[in-house]
Amino acid sequence: MHSANKHAFQAAAIAAENESAIDSELNILRDVFRLLPAGVTVQDERGEFLLANDAAMTLLQPTLLQMTAAEPAPSQAGDRRETCLELLRSGRAAVLEEAVTSGQTKQIFLTSHRPVRIADRNFLLSSSADITEQKAFEDQLFRSAYYDELTGLPTRRVIEHRVNSLLQRDDGQGHFALAFLDVDNFKHINDYYGHTIGDSLLVEMAKRLGLDLRESDILSRISGDEFVLLLNPIQSESEVAEFIAFILQRMKAPFFIDDSEIFASTSIGVSLYPEHGRSYDVLRQNADIAMYRVKNSGRGAAAFFDSSMEREAQARTKVEQSLRLAILEKRFCCAFQTKVDIRTKEVKGIEALVRLRDDEGVIQAPGTFINLAVELGLIDELTHLVLAEIVKSIDLINETFGPDTTISINVAAKQAGNSEFMRPFAQAIEATGFPKRFMVEVTEDAFVTKTHFQDEILPIFRRLGVGISIDDFGIGYSSLSALADITADEIKIDRSFITDIHKRPRSQGILRAIESLSEALGMTVVAEGIETFEELAYLQAATKIRYAQGYYFSRPIFLEDLKPAIPLASEARASLSSRPAQESRPVYSRSGGYRR
Repeated sequence: MHSANKHAFQAAAIAAENESAIDSELNILRDVFRLLPAGVTVQDERGEFLLANDAAMTLLQPTLLQMTAAEPAPSQAGDRRETCLELLRSGRAAVLEEAVTSGQTKQIFLTSHRPVRIADRNFLLSSSADITEQKAFEDQLFRSAYYDELTGLPTRRVIEHRVNSLLQRDDGQGHFALAFLDVDNFKHINDYYGHTIGDSLLVEMAKRLGLDLRESDILSRISGDEFVLLLNPIQSESEVAEFIAFILQRMKAPFFIDDSEIFASTSIGVSLYPEHGRSYDVLRQNADIAMYRVKNSGRGAAAFFDSSMEREAQARTKVEQSLRLAILEKRFCCAFQTKVDIRTKEVKGIEALVRLRDDEGVIQAPGTFINLAVELGLIDELTHLVLAEIVKSIDLINETFGPDTTISINVAAKQAGNSEFMRPFAQAIEATGFPKRFMVEVTEDAFVTKTHFQDEILPIFRRLGVGISIDDFGIGYSSLSALADITADEIKIDRSFITDIHKRPRSQGILRAIESLSEALGMTVVAEGIETFEELAYLQAATKIRYAQGYYFSRPIFLEDLKPAIPLASEARASLSSRPAQESRPVYSRSGGYRR
């Protein structure tokens, strides 16, 4: 009996020890479960939470509290319960993203669900990891790839993908329109108001362009000031024309940005599917071609593509290729137009005018290539070629026009505010050894826009003794009051004010105002485009203007055609003194290319 009791006691001790070990292991398992970094939960057949570790409580606390609350579960908790029940019914595992919102905070979890059967009961084991930061980073990458950062509009890639999808699904019955939109004079707006306001303007324009679009339409920003609009579906061309006209009218209203009232217009080209192309690239290109037709004929309007535009584009491409080849082969040359003292008949200066020899050796006026050179970014190299031609010909220039004549060279408006071009250009002028003979001609918007020309570039030329001339004054963006802030040496009055000046009292009044203000500011006035004796006689009799240029005095002259033994100065004086007062001259035309 004593032995039996002893064995019973030992068995009880072993059982107690085993039970203690099991409890210890269970405590360890509970602690491990509780401290797991992933949120782990167990739900029963009814979707009720049986277990949840600390991470799960932290991550899912809003949901757990809502699900255990007395009031009906909100949709978020209800969705979690429905997911559990569905997975338990189907018996399949799943990996799902879950969004949990608490106040203003939203968290994203990646949750792995696995149905299990234990002790004849069904449970759902779930493990959740917080991927909020990862998702935010992925969203940022996605938006940067597919959405424009400034305007929030879809990028080129998105609209191209949508059009290609439409083309793949097309059964021959689909019709849509692709419109290419370009903001007019956006560079000038950027220069004048600054890039911050320019960016704000693009944002506001995007908002206006996006009004009244259907869910099936897409507006995309594809580059700086360029947008592409997909209108899908469409019933007719007239329907598209009416909507585009509505857009143009809406864009005419002023934009109010940072206390500035800004007027901006948009040029629009439109292509239709399938009439104008059966691929995105062709439709996009044809809409672009139509837009350029608008740009070249006035801007602020719209045009639909037609086959004649394609021929024009092909011709333009041919000119572009010829221009690049001509620069590579240095087939440019200079002609020189004289600046004459209308009182003494002496040549006081010359202006270098660039000309292009085409493949057949025919001289082409700059009207056929200058704007294209600016657009293609070739104007800088072309300007340096002109300077090199002047330096190479300086002995003949001196012999022909005299060693004291000034030499004017044109700089495009796009170049004037670009220090990366103007600084090396100033150094190149200095390297000629005679910088004080040069006069740099820039258009007036180089002064009145917020570029670096006046503050940074102009002082460089001043130190070199290079003169500054305002070309084509009166037809740009400035006003008489703007002259007070301009530190130029010369003003060249555009020929539009000089033509038939003796017959036009209003032009005479404008001329007197410019002349008086220029005299007060110490600037020399030059009249451009004198063509008739009557225009010259009026300037001599009614104004104090001393200098003029124009076809009346001389055509642009190629040095290679001159006879060095007969200097142009003498020839010009003899020509002026012997010319009959009413001599008929061909009409001088800027578009004819005698001046750039």
